[in-house]
Amino acid sequence: MSETGTRTVEAVIPAIRQLEGGGFEVRRPFPTAALEQVDPFLLLDHMGPVDLAPGEAKGAPDHPHRGFETVTYMLEGTMEHEDSAGHAGRIGPGDVQWMTAGSGVIHSEEPVESLRRDGGRIHGFQLWVNLPAKDKMVAPRYQEFTAAQIPKVERDDGVVVRVIAGRVGSVKGAVKTRTPVTYLHVSLPADTRFEVPVPASQNAIVYGISGAGEGELTVYAHDGDVVELVNDDERTTRELLLLAGEPLREPIARYGPFVMSTKAELAQAVDDFEAGRFGAIAR
Repeated sequence: MSETGTRTVEAVIPAIRQLEGGGFEVRRPFPTAALEQVDPFLLLDHMGPVDLAPGEAKGAPDHPHRGFETVTYMLEGTMEHEDSAGHAGRIGPGDVQWMTAGSGVIHSEEPVESLRRDGGRIHGFQLWVNLPAKDKMVAPRYQEFTAAQIPKVERDDGVVVRVIAGRVGSVKGAVKTRTPVTYLHVSLPADTRFEVPVPASQNAIVYGISGAGEGELTVYAHDGDVVELVNDDERTTRELLLLAGEPLREPIARYGPFVMSTKAELAQAVDDFEAGRFGAIAR
C-alpha cells in the first residue's frame, strides 16, 4: 500500500567543487563521499554560473560513453557537440540534449568558437541517467529540444515549471524516457509554493539553482506521494531542479564513463573502447 501525503526531507547534501572535462569547474552534489548515487541517477553536475574571459571557456573534448544516458540542460551560453555516430549540433539557453549512449559513442561537448574566443557566461547542468540492464546495449540516439519546445506550466501566482521529462497535471514533458523519470525546472517567485505529485516508490531529489538552498541537494523520504517546494523569501525568486525516477535496483559496475551491470561487461566496454570499436569523430 503506497503512502499518501507530503514527503519529509531525508538529507541535505552540499555540492562540492571539482574540475571536469578539459578543466572547467562544476558543483557536484553526487557522486561524492556523502552520496554515491540516487537510483536511477548516477551524477549531477552544475556548471557555473560563471563569466569567462576570452580564452577561458573549456569543455569536454572527445570522450567515450556506454551503458547510460547523458542529459545536458543549458541556462546560459551555447555548447556544440558531435559524436562518432555522425550526430552534431548545438544547444543554447533553455535547450536540452538527452543522449542515450547505449552500446557506445565517442562524444565531444565544447563551448562554441565565439564563446572560447571572446568569453562570456556559462550556466547549465549535466545529469547521468542509468539504463536498465536490458537496454545497456541499445543503439545510441539523441533527443534534442529547443527552449521553445519545452512545455511549461505557468500559474497566476507566477510559478513557472519547465517540464523536460515526466508530467505535471495535463502537461507532458518533451523527452521520452526508457524508465519513469521526471525532470522539472521550477521557478518560485517570492512567497510561493508548488506541489509535485511523485509516486512513493520513486526516488525524489531537489537541487537549488538559486535562492534559498542554492548549491544544495535535498533528498526526500519515501513517506508520501507529494514533494512540496516552498519559497518563503519575500523578495527573491527561488530556482530549483526536481528529479524523480523509479529505481532500477540492479547491480552496477562503473568505471569512469562506462556504467554496466557486471564486471565482465565493464571489462568488455574498456576493451572495445581501447580497440577503437566505438569509432571516432569524423572532422
